[in-house]
Amino acid sequence: TPKPPYALLRSLVGSEMCIRDRTSIKESGKMTSLSFEDFYKVPEIKFDINRLRNDLNLILEKKKFNSPGVTHFGAIPLNQIPNNKDSIEGNNIRGRYWTIADETGKEVSRDIDIDESKYTQLLPEFEKTYFKEVYEILSKKFKLGRVRLLLKEPRSTLSWHKDPECRLHIPIVTNAGCSMVIENVAKHLPADGHVWITNNTKYHNFFNGGEQARVHLVACVLESPFK
Repeated sequence: TPKPPYALLRSLVGSEMCIRDRTSIKESGKMTSLSFEDFYKVPEIKFDINRLRNDLNLILEKKKFNSPGVTHFGAIPLNQIPNNKDSIEGNNIRGRYWTIADETGKEVSRDIDIDESKYTQLLPEFEKTYFKEVYEILSKKFKLGRVRLLLKEPRSTLSWHKDPECRLHIPIVTNAGCSMVIENVAKHLPADGHVWITNNTKYHNFFNGGEQARVHLVACVLESPFK
């Protein structure tokens, strides 16, 4: 009998391009237009969420999330530079980003540069899983760099930062308290098999306000759909 979705995670501490998607909200008695232009819902691609969750549990029976120096965060790489295990170790799990660290407002650079274009080899532990099919479909449609399973622990957030590239997301396990925030616009990405691309070249973070671990498949996208 297969384990129910999230069994292993419990132990761990629209339509077309959404680039023009806008929602009206009432603020100070006036209607204000809220833009979700930095969230792109990819049309015509939808994966089987049950297969993703089941095979995630299979992977978690063999591998643990690696958290190199970052609290409440974990990563499991899906691909690497061919025949180069070092490419998925240490700082290579994270990569370059910029952040505004304190009240001075000064932007500072963190971590190391990574040549995303070299990450073309699927790791052997994913060969007989649904993740291989997902990886191959996405690789034909998009120019991808690193592809990872990313964990965000309950009641935690990422830093306020920006990345060199956009990110592709397939939410696998999430809850209503999870949102991506890009330049103060928050959006929940449901775990329903759909694919999203987010404009991570702008300042953003991700928070998990729930009591359940959040897991997304996340890929670096080397050709931006955003103008």
